Amino acid sequence: MNKKANTALFIIGATLVNMLLIFIIMMLLIALTVVLFPDPSPGVAQVVFLFVFIASIALSFFIYNKVIKYISKKVDMDKYFHPIFRPKRR
Repeated sequence: MNKKANTALFIIGATLVNMLLIFIIMMLLIALTVVLFPDPSPGVAQVVFLFVFIASIALSFFIYNKVIKYISKKVDMDKYFHPIFRPKRR
């Protein structure tokens, strides 16, 4: 395969893994809130769910960045992937 195909497959795979990570973190946080707040009022439940949603996105972004930095140290990305953003021409 060429670099452009590798890049496209990497982006698709990384997006799917990130979405799965968000889902898993969200389910874990929802399970934790059910244990901590067994019978919340509707207003509290909405606020807690909003917090869980935002926290799951933030945590998945943090984990994703750490994994990509680790992979970048181990693998020469320029060798296998086409650059997505090109430097500005002057």
